[in-house]
Amino acid sequence: MKQTVLVADDDLEIRDVIRIYLQNEGYSVFEAENGVEALELLRRETVNLIILDVMMPRMDGIKACFKMREITSAPIIMLSAKGEDIDKITGLTTGADDYVAKPFNPLELIARVKAHLRRQSLTGANGSKASDNAILELDNLIIDISRHHVSVRGKEIYLTPLEFSILELLASHRGQVFNIEKIYQSVWKEDKFLSDNTVMVHIRNIREKIENNPREPQYVKTVWGVGYKVD
Repeated sequence: MKQTVLVADDDLEIRDVIRIYLQNEGYSVFEAENGVEALELLRRETVNLIILDVMMPRMDGIKACFKMREITSAPIIMLSAKGEDIDKITGLTTGADDYVAKPFNPLELIARVKAHLRRQSLTGANGSKASDNAILELDNLIIDISRHHVSVRGKEIYLTPLEFSILELLASHRGQVFNIEKIYQSVWKEDKFLSDNTVMVHIRNIREKIENNPREPQYVKTVWGVGYKVD
């Protein structure tokens, strides 16, 4: 059965280019001109991955992403003509899994689509290993692998599938330092490193959610010049 990708962008030419490349790789494609149409399609159809433009009429990609996360855990790749780091952080904080700046190389976009779908198929729909029943406890941080559940000081914390997978990786190897490339390869299940600063943005988002003071993290720590670890 073909995997299905939803492409939401108000630019017809961009949608056409993405659709042609996706169909050439064997994917089925749904198209939407704005966030409202994208949500309506998502509620009617089975979608394995979403490509979502930030700037769209009626409902922009940021608002659409928030609403999509209420009904699906499918990977979301955000597209935007803006390249500043703050835009990447905003997009990924809404629940998106990746960010691609316009203008983009269609081959790179397709490579990212493949990487996210491969990771999804290897780790299961909720982003965690289905056979792993461990509960990891780090002081007041509790990570229930099988339930895809995280709590801090008794308060449940919502993490996106990728955020959960990164935290699970680090917490399962306490004290071990992972560089950005190794995190990307382990979580995205892709050997070729395409993440730009996406991994760092996810780390920042995880800290915002689980740390009492994200600037002085208790759990996810930076080893300067090397990478990240959980003690």
